[in-house]
Amino acid sequence: MNAFVSKLILVDGNSIAYRAFYALPLLTNSSGIHTNAVYGFAMMLMKILEEEKPTHMLVAFDAGKTTFRHESYQEYKGTRQKTPSELAEQIPLVKELLEVFQIPAFEVENYEADDIIGTLAKASGSQGVETLIVSGDKDLLQLVDEHVRLLLTRKGVTETESYDIDAIKEKYGLTPAQIIDLKGLMGDSSDNIPGIPGVGEKTALKLLAKFPTVEEVIAHVDELPGKKLQEKVREHQEQALLSKKLATIYTEVPLDFGLDRLQLPERNTERIVEFFRKMEFKTLLSRVHKQDHAEKGEAVKNEVDVREVASLSDLEEMVDVFNTGSLALFIETSEDNPHHADVVGLAISDGQAQWYLPWEVAEQSDAVRGWLADEERDKLVYDMKKTQIVLANKGIMAAGLSFDVLLAAYLLDPSESQLELSDIVSRYGDEPIPADEDVYGKGAKRKAITGETLARHLAAKAKAIHQVTPVLKRELAELDLDQLLFELEMPLASVLAEMERQGVFIDQARLEELGVELKQSLDRLEQEIYELAGVTFNINSPKQLGEILFDKLGLPVLKKTKTGYSTSADVLEKLAPQHEIVDKILHYRQVGKLYSTYIEGLKKEIGADGKIHTRFNQTVTATGRLSSTEPNLQNIPIRMEEGRRIRQVFIPSEPGWHILAADYSQIELRVLAHISEDEQLQKAFKEDKDIHTQTAMDVFGVAEDEVTPLMRRQAKAVNFGIVYGISGFGLARGLDIPQKEAREFIDRYFETFPGVKRYMDSIVERARKDGFVTTLSGRRRYLPAINAKSFGERSFAERTAMNTPIQGTAADIIKLAMVKLAQAMNERKLASRMLLQVHDELIFEVPEAELEEMKELVVAVMEDALPLSVPLSVDVNSGKTWYEAK
Repeated sequence: MNAFVSKLILVDGNSIAYRAFYALPLLTNSSGIHTNAVYGFAMMLMKILEEEKPTHMLVAFDAGKTTFRHESYQEYKGTRQKTPSELAEQIPLVKELLEVFQIPAFEVENYEADDIIGTLAKASGSQGVETLIVSGDKDLLQLVDEHVRLLLTRKGVTETESYDIDAIKEKYGLTPAQIIDLKGLMGDSSDNIPGIPGVGEKTALKLLAKFPTVEEVIAHVDELPGKKLQEKVREHQEQALLSKKLATIYTEVPLDFGLDRLQLPERNTERIVEFFRKMEFKTLLSRVHKQDHAEKGEAVKNEVDVREVASLSDLEEMVDVFNTGSLALFIETSEDNPHHADVVGLAISDGQAQWYLPWEVAEQSDAVRGWLADEERDKLVYDMKKTQIVLANKGIMAAGLSFDVLLAAYLLDPSESQLELSDIVSRYGDEPIPADEDVYGKGAKRKAITGETLARHLAAKAKAIHQVTPVLKRELAELDLDQLLFELEMPLASVLAEMERQGVFIDQARLEELGVELKQSLDRLEQEIYELAGVTFNINSPKQLGEILFDKLGLPVLKKTKTGYSTSADVLEKLAPQHEIVDKILHYRQVGKLYSTYIEGLKKEIGADGKIHTRFNQTVTATGRLSSTEPNLQNIPIRMEEGRRIRQVFIPSEPGWHILAADYSQIELRVLAHISEDEQLQKAFKEDKDIHTQTAMDVFGVAEDEVTPLMRRQAKAVNFGIVYGISGFGLARGLDIPQKEAREFIDRYFETFPGVKRYMDSIVERARKDGFVTTLSGRRRYLPAINAKSFGERSFAERTAMNTPIQGTAADIIKLAMVKLAQAMNERKLASRMLLQVHDELIFEVPEAELEEMKELVVAVMEDALPLSVPLSVDVNSGKTWYEAK
């Protein structure tokens, strides 16, 4: 038996299902079935199988509410709340999950899951079999022995703590058998085991350290410390003995099977994949493939057939291929950033056959170059923006890119962060492909991989693109997202590719001057801080700064960390009114960040052409907004004058040209007015009122000339806060006013704009029902936590539900404007260039002769990008630098 059973794992099914249900947001799939308990259970299951590698396994469940223990104590587990229906409906699915994994599941009438586990643990332990129990219930610690461990689930589902005999001794000072005595003395509220009233864990442990059992404690009651405790033990000794009996796991359950019935067969990956697809566990699909291959001791293999085109003569047979229907194209580069990368090679697939072309062969072929540039011949790709950039850098203007797998997967679930091609294939394809890291190694340069390994990997990618394309197209069509892909995101990708390649020119002399100016500011602020402190110290050291502020200057301590005083920005902002030094420190930090991020940082990013080529990320934010990296040009701080002056270094690349900046005015509030259909809010925009002044007039009930700067500031805070689902607490903190006053302000706002309140309430209810919200363009954002038990998770999801249709629609509007502007500028054959997008703002460089035409064109196109019930408004300015244009 010992040789046959290498390792046995016994899982407390009810405990793990309950923990998964309450640890994860209340997830549902598209059929409306709740899935969070099943998902959490699957995560735990896969972790156990991968890490512990059992040969035998069983999951035990409670058979019903009544057990033999109720004969001794009818109130046993009587305080437990009824199982939520959302969890109850998932228990059969958990059992189906186990069936799919071919893991035996048992329950026995009149006994609990603990008793089944105890019986099997005793049997296996007596035979010397390594046994692991998995549960969230500490009661099972009593089963630990020389051969039996307990894996106790802690936070979440997959975080666990392992207990053997020594660990129990270290944690409690007890033997495993004494866990029963511990429960006998202190009871267990979760099981309604009474114990001795007033005896908690601390007291019980002290008693058991001296008297090792409940019986011994009772026998030595006169020796217990304190008369009150003695009286309690005397009065409740029978209850203590009963509690010990109730807490004792029964290890003689009549089972009609032995350990040999618990052997795990070879896993059926197809069944698991099918179940995960039905449940819509997309992120687990890739894990099951990787785990399957890891268990077999192998990487995901590239069995794909590939024909390597090693020379131009080999290309002759491909001429006919180029004339067939849609072909998948994958281009590999030496690194991720297309502006610095070399092309390594490319692969082409028609879905059946694959061809690999080293770049040195492909670039010499007129047939290949012609096919890449032919817009009549469809090409399916992954990341069309990168594809266009790397080919354009080689002198080929890629055309005919008819489908982008990356953009399609992003639109189907914009919250999904795993968008590598292998991840997408694991969710939507039939045949897994290895991740780049598995082939190239972690952090390795791709150009280091050559030969057959590279050819097979790229061929597998091309084939995968061809095979997932119809699946993605079908899902996009079913969710009405195909128009968003083909008419907005894909055209935008081409616009962004051109903007990135164009880059923005930098005045390096001015950048150096600004660096000197900021360094002088830092030196001046440093001296002023030293004077106010009366001593020199390291301002960047939280420890030294804390000692100066709180020990030397005596400022009140608002927050402490593990290492001492907190000197975080929020703490310093609260302390600022109390001492002049705090404002100086805040200013010093801001200037220091400007210097390191935008002086030193920008210098590193300037290319040989004197330009910065930032990367616009289309598939990062869940709202649909673009983000900017390498470097991030969207987060240049403009509240400080020093920050605004950073924009002085961005200049036209041609002499005599201008920088033109066009900025949507209050676009999110205008979208809110449209979506909420609030008459008062719409009226203000239609009459071109200052919305913050108008809001102050409406909310405070005053005339325009009676609106004070404070009133307008408060109205502005609420106007923008409402868009983000601001709470009374949030507004109070932002305006530094009492919470009650902030709550009253919000209430008055909603009384004034009842349409906004109706919208906020209705969108949250719709999100609860649908599980997602949409923008006006149909962009989706899924909100799995909208029905979560946790108040914090649920509140965040509710705020997201309110905000996403607004912020997402604003993002769609400026994207539409970019696509339409690029088209209009091309049709008019203008020399002007679109350079940057910064949230609600577009930046262009424009020759003098086109300046007035561009101002008119930009305003006209941007204001008409997506017609709303209120007018969109665009502010446009020009200058010799981005700073002047603002």
